[in-house]
Amino acid sequence: MEKLEWSALEYEERERGNDWFLALGIIVAASSVAATIYSNYFFATLLVLSGLLLGSFAIKKPEIIPYELNPRGLKIRTLLYPYKNIKSFWVQTGTKFILFVKTERFFMPIISISIDNNLAEDIHAIMLAQNVPEEEMKEHPSLKIMESLGF
Repeated sequence: MEKLEWSALEYEERERGNDWFLALGIIVAASSVAATIYSNYFFATLLVLSGLLLGSFAIKKPEIIPYELNPRGLKIRTLLYPYKNIKSFWVQTGTKFILFVKTERFFMPIISISIDNNLAEDIHAIMLAQNVPEEEMKEHPSLKIMESLGF
């Protein structure tokens, strides 16, 4: 087996106008004032910090991440996931082509990776050749809600 390499954006970039940031500021300010009125200063501080972090992440541009399927496993940047540690996979086709990989990680065990449509069959064949079970997976419904809110 030879290696298969591709790269993809860290996440799908969304264009956010000034209105989005204005709405974020209004929501954070109103929530913080309400928390302060009810003498919940810790929560008010947490809301302000959360709003600042959310705004800074909204400005950040996504990185291009290199991926590689090689004889040893799936490599994401410099981190290798050996095939023996991959519980299952699913290649989603349709409007969006996504590779879902279920790993043994405790926190966020399912990794979703954007792929080109011309790589879908090759990835599928490589994973099956490495005896990785195929299990249907879908994007979590919360992702669709977040997308509709502009995240």
